[in-house]
Amino acid sequence: MHFSKALQPPCLEVQAGGIQLLGHWNLRGVTQLPAGARDALQTQAATNIDQSWDLRRVAALDSAGAFLLWQAWGHRLPVQLHLKPEHESAFRRWQQRPLPPVPTGERESPPLPVRMVRLIEQLGGHLLELLQLLGQLVLDIGHLARHPRDIPWKEISATIHETGGRALGITALVGFLIGVVVSYLSSLQLQTLGAQIYIINILGLSIIRELGPLLAAILVAGRSGSAMTARIGVMRVTQELDAIAAMGISPSLRLLLPKVVALVVALPLLVVWTDVIALIGGAVSAKMELGIGYHQFFSKLPNAVPVSNLLIGLLKGVVFGLFIALVACHFGLRIQPNTESLGDETTNSVVVAITLVILIDAVFAILFRGVGIE
Repeated sequence: MHFSKALQPPCLEVQAGGIQLLGHWNLRGVTQLPAGARDALQTQAATNIDQSWDLRRVAALDSAGAFLLWQAWGHRLPVQLHLKPEHESAFRRWQQRPLPPVPTGERESPPLPVRMVRLIEQLGGHLLELLQLLGQLVLDIGHLARHPRDIPWKEISATIHETGGRALGITALVGFLIGVVVSYLSSLQLQTLGAQIYIINILGLSIIRELGPLLAAILVAGRSGSAMTARIGVMRVTQELDAIAAMGISPSLRLLLPKVVALVVALPLLVVWTDVIALIGGAVSAKMELGIGYHQFFSKLPNAVPVSNLLIGLLKGVVFGLFIALVACHFGLRIQPNTESLGDETTNSVVVAITLVILIDAVFAILFRGVGIE
């Protein structure tokens, strides 16, 4: 077999003191390895795994060569292994990866109580990590209160622009359409009762108190929350988080805190923006279906909807923003350095954030059921 001059083919030598590997055990060398050499490697590994394996004369070793040796050794390192320090990371990667389960035919699913216990344990673990993250943010805020010069203004302003300013278009579009739909469907029922004027009460209360905050939060959770999780995950994959920690920079202070502060500030503003656009859409539909003028609609709106409903909507925006950012950062930090984990945790972040938003909205509805409703 012909090899280029720059490439020394991978080979092994059986010596009295053990087995010595030579050559380039990288992807290029492994692909040119003859089938007989692979069989010889498997045989020597099966019969001489307890002997000394010397890899110090290996010219090059990458993950492909390490995986070939790892398979030959039976997914474990020899007891006596000598290799260069720069080659240790190639085997450490396979050591940290758990072995796939051996298929043993059809496996019965665990009984329902066992599955419930596992689900409760996972939920408890997530809640504990969220609580720890929230505690770290409180400590960071205390540090910034004592050292105002450390406040990451640039990161906060950039995140506000990303989560708030760039979300104005989609929230306006969805808010306008929802306002039109709610107004149109309500007008059909009100016309049968001869109570067309109450369209103002229905639109004002439903949009300002419920639909505006809920729509803005769901859109931000799907758009900005997923982006936050993915960005933190990419930093984990590219080892940027490790580099930041190695430089003595607090990841929570520079990465997590700006995202939480930005969403707490931006989401209430998006709620107001969504409310206004949705009410405009509702007014347009009310004008077309019921003949209610724009001046009449907006002049009667403050009397039909108490201002406390607006305050409840703004408070919802603050709470929604806090929990969306916490969930996004939590799942971002859970991402492992591989692309599969990146996709899974980003999906989990969006699903959990939207579910939590709806749950918090239900809690608000119960706590403030007698506030702002005459």
